[in-house]
Amino acid sequence: MAATSSSPDELWMERALALAEGSVGLASPNPAVGCVLVRDNVVVGEGFHSYDDKDHAEIVALRQAGEQARGATAYITLEPCSHYGRTGPCADALIGANVARVVTAARDPNPQVSGRGLERLRAAGISLTIGVKEAAARRINEAFAKFIRTRRPFLTLKAGLTLDGRIAPPVTKDHVPSGSTHWITGDRSREMVQSLRHGADALLTGIGTIRNDDPLLTDRSGRPRRRPLLRVVLDSRLQISLDSRLVRTANQDVLIFHSRPMRQRAKLLQERGVRLERLAPDPTTGRVPVKAVIDRLAEMDLISIMLEGGSQINAAALAAQVVDKLFLFYAPAIYGDAAIPVVRSLDASTYFSTRLSSYKLHELGEDFAVEGYLHNPWE
Repeated sequence: MAATSSSPDELWMERALALAEGSVGLASPNPAVGCVLVRDNVVVGEGFHSYDDKDHAEIVALRQAGEQARGATAYITLEPCSHYGRTGPCADALIGANVARVVTAARDPNPQVSGRGLERLRAAGISLTIGVKEAAARRINEAFAKFIRTRRPFLTLKAGLTLDGRIAPPVTKDHVPSGSTHWITGDRSREMVQSLRHGADALLTGIGTIRNDDPLLTDRSGRPRRRPLLRVVLDSRLQISLDSRLVRTANQDVLIFHSRPMRQRAKLLQERGVRLERLAPDPTTGRVPVKAVIDRLAEMDLISIMLEGGSQINAAALAAQVVDKLFLFYAPAIYGDAAIPVVRSLDASTYFSTRLSSYKLHELGEDFAVEGYLHNPWE
């Protein structure tokens, strides 16, 4: 049936969505899912999915509820699975537990199985309500939706910029890193960035950002994650300094894509815990092609990537049409023409035009952010 949620349904689904948020960082490459079992207006079981623990959110909640699951309503942020993977079908587990009703926020985005879990529940006589808090549930799993449908990661281009579209002051000739990033935006914007990083499997940047800012590119949200955030750098000639903070903190969680042999340099970096992969250069620019990098990261089952780079890598990613979402943080400042723009193509003849299909605004103290989509990962 269509989504005709009552106020209690929305409230319980909000609790399930909060549980799903706790699954972020722990479930990838699986979806982040939360489940709440309610009987007589009392929670009898709840849980979320963690990839390493294998059990899906429904199984965690059912185990906690035990016999009290009989006659209960299950609030689940994503359609219960109907197929065998690392575990059995959750739809069958709900049927076996004799739940009376299932309320789900979103259908399974996998076109091979979407709707089948709901069909099993309906055939077993379980009452269904579909689409409660659907937009929020879809947002949590937009990366999974993109990956399960296309085998391509969901890429978010993030930037902090001024009102005139500048991401940094002019760069000095010697590119001497300051050891700390030049912050344009305020504390609340940076706090949200850490939340976005926590939801990503990998951060992607270029050598220019490493030379100019000497960033760490780490998840400082303080929340647990299943696997380390992979820090990915495009550095065609392996120019990265051995004294950079990225190299000094590498522990097989820094991956540099390059396009030239540089054997001695490569050996020094690998001895310091840096992973290297060589890709054929773009014939036009001579640089590592962004699209080939995204293809390779997809092969590693990395479903969510955040691009935090400079003008040229931003332009290259947009021109290659690999960007799904923009998250642009604006500060109330103007830097002028000499400052670095958010997008600048290496090849002056490169032209591309892109437009957001939908967007929303966030107020963050003195800053504001535009969160917008270039592609809908669910469609």
